[in-house]
Amino acid sequence: MKRYLLLAVTGLVLFASCGQQTDSSEKNEPTVSNHYDVLANIPLTQGYPSKESMKQIEDEIFFQRACQAYLWAIPALNMYGMKEGSEKDFGAGYHILPIWKERLNAKTKVTTPNSDVIYAMGYLDLKQDGPMVIEVPPGLQGILDDFFQRPIKSEGKINGREWAGDVGLPGPDQGKGGKYLILPPDYAGEIPAGYYTFRSGTYGVFVFWRGFFQDPKQLEAPVKVMEQTVIYPLDKKAEAKPMQFPNGSEGEHYMLYPKGIAAFEMLSRYIDNEYVSPADMEMRGILQSIGIEKGKPFNPTPEKRELLEKAGNAAYEMARVIAYDLPNMVPGTLWYKDRKWVNPFPGNADFTKKTYNTTDARISFFTFAYSASPGMALNMENVGAKYPVTFVDSEGNILSGSNSYKLHLPKDIPSALFWSVTLYDAVTASGLDNGQPFPSINTMDKPATNTDGSTDLYFGPTSPGEGKNWIKTIENEGFFCILRLYGPQKAFFDQTWIPGDIEKVK
Repeated sequence: MKRYLLLAVTGLVLFASCGQQTDSSEKNEPTVSNHYDVLANIPLTQGYPSKESMKQIEDEIFFQRACQAYLWAIPALNMYGMKEGSEKDFGAGYHILPIWKERLNAKTKVTTPNSDVIYAMGYLDLKQDGPMVIEVPPGLQGILDDFFQRPIKSEGKINGREWAGDVGLPGPDQGKGGKYLILPPDYAGEIPAGYYTFRSGTYGVFVFWRGFFQDPKQLEAPVKVMEQTVIYPLDKKAEAKPMQFPNGSEGEHYMLYPKGIAAFEMLSRYIDNEYVSPADMEMRGILQSIGIEKGKPFNPTPEKRELLEKAGNAAYEMARVIAYDLPNMVPGTLWYKDRKWVNPFPGNADFTKKTYNTTDARISFFTFAYSASPGMALNMENVGAKYPVTFVDSEGNILSGSNSYKLHLPKDIPSALFWSVTLYDAVTASGLDNGQPFPSINTMDKPATNTDGSTDLYFGPTSPGEGKNWIKTIENEGFFCILRLYGPQKAFFDQTWIPGDIEKVK
């Protein structure tokens, strides 16, 4: 008779056989069973598992539910990491709109920021302050998302069509500016006229402005536009707090979401403060089973805390597998059949299809990015932006900061506004903190071109030589690359223009 030893590995329980083999036929049997085989073949006595097996299965259920809760909540965790990090450094309130006035450098830790535009990022609390008015200045481009990072939708049609998320140039005001009224999800009062009215899916609302510049040495114009923003509670402008625009470019700011038990503590804060959407009831039931319930303190036992710590770490890695191997998880997400460039935003801006949500695509995107709008998802010439991303070189190997690489961009890069190439840390997805002012090269930098009009970019720990377009990497640290095309043109969509893969320099 065999004896079995219970082994606990990262919250999963495995069986390993031990003791003497009884005959020669058993010598060829594996000494450690596959985890899934063990779960599927737990012995029953009169239809019941043993007490030990029941405990094993209960821990497995708890661990799996915690992992799935983490993956489901990544859009909210990413947003809450940004919100709490911002409020820690700049203060909280509708009147505080931090602006990265000298561009966002690698000292601000946030997922895949664009260092080639001016950013402003603010956070509203409709539960606390009620309906909010945002006076949007002329010439702005921005996004309004709820705290699950869904573009908030217009309350009915505006100018004959429904809108979602986009503000300013791509929004209903078409860059002329105007007053936007943001309603809480459960608002049942009278809706006044004279506003572009939207209703959020959560009490929290993310205000995200982007400003473009022609010269990286002259950034005052887009900053000045953003500083004309006014935000206040409906019908309370006269008594509203005066706007503040702290400079995010000063100092270091940590705005990333956590893993481990800290992620579930953050998720508990989110659930406790947020609107209970009917669409979330099933997942809220899963959350309740792991100790997260609206209106109740999150206080797991030491044993459950240990499982949650492991689940929060395991799910963090699961999310990165989905993000970094998206073409295998979601077929059809490569931009080109013979290239490694991935489309991280397949489908529409709220990650839905007619009969299901595109769960893995959503997990992938919000694992290493934030904010969504129709302008990012639609395939329309000269509108919005496209974001080809790659995590591997032309041979399919991960991008390592210890190696040197070359990226070839053919002439006539199809971007009506500008293009940029940015490198990101593979662990945090924040800008690569390489010691250069910004881990990017863009149109406004006027990069060197070849005689045929094409552009070569070089990535590596040491400079490839004077006059080369070089972004420094960090030895022994992985990175990934995003090619941004603002105002993508026809040649991108019909693929008469195709970027090269990132090639390792031998």
